[in-house]
Amino acid sequence: MESAGFTVKVVDTPDMGTVKSSAGVPGALESCHTAFVGPYVIEGHVPAELVHQLLATHPSDIRGLAVPGMVTGSPGMDGPNPQHYDVVAFGKDGSTHVYAHR
Repeated sequence: MESAGFTVKVVDTPDMGTVKSSAGVPGALESCHTAFVGPYVIEGHVPAELVHQLLATHPSDIRGLAVPGMVTGSPGMDGPNPQHYDVVAFGKDGSTHVYAHR
């Protein structure tokens, strides 16, 4: 994310469950990392260009973006046999929809 122009501040906490639930991340979308960028929540290994797109378009019906799990082939998850995955948008009301396919 830093190489994509974001300033990153890492905060280690033993209670990520509370962070995720307070941020409104639906349980089915939880992953390893939770970030806050402007008014949005970024959960998991979301590609930086999609975070830039989210900030540029500033949709009011989206609380955040998520890549559930730790998908091989997503940013930072290099390895053999990269997988296709969905980046999922989640709303303030708990609704979800596919934001992008990768």
